[in-house]
Amino acid sequence: MPKTPDELFRFLQSLGIETKTTEHPPLFTVADSQALRGTISGAHTKNLFLKDKKDNFFLLTVEEEAVVDLKSIHHVIGAASRVSFGKPEALMELLGVIPGAVSAFGLINDEAHRVRFFLDATLAESETVNCHPLSNEATTTIRSADLQRFAEATGHPVTILKLDS
Repeated sequence: MPKTPDELFRFLQSLGIETKTTEHPPLFTVADSQALRGTISGAHTKNLFLKDKKDNFFLLTVEEEAVVDLKSIHHVIGAASRVSFGKPEALMELLGVIPGAVSAFGLINDEAHRVRFFLDATLAESETVNCHPLSNEATTTIRSADLQRFAEATGHPVTILKLDS
C-alpha cells in the first residue's frame, strides 16, 4: 500500500526537514501548475518516469522549462536502450502515485529501489524546489539540499543531471 501524504510529512519531520505545503485544485501538467506562479515561490519541477527495454526504471526531476531529448537521454542516464514513459501501472507499483502526481517524493514508496533518481543540476543549485507530496492537489516547497537528503534517506542515490540548454 503506498504511503499517504501524512506519512511522507512524518518521514520528512523525522529527518528534521522543514517544508511548506500549499493545497490547490488538482494539477496534471506543467501548464496547469504555471497558473499558480506568484503564489508559490522557488523552482518548479517537471518529472519524467521512464523505462528502458530491460525494465529498468528512471525518475528524472528537472526544472519545468528543461528540454529532455527522449531520443538521446538514454546515453546520459545509462539506460540499456532508448527510453519510453513508464506505464501508469508501473508508476503506481513503484512510486505509489498516479500520472500528474509524479515527483521525487514518490521515492518513499520504492522500497525495492528499482527506480534510479536523477535531479537536474539547475534544481540542485536552486535554494528551494517544489514537488507534489504524493498528490497533485498540493505543492510542497523544500530546500533543494533537503530534497537530496530525503532521496538518500529512502535509499536512492541522487545523480545530478546536466542537461544541454
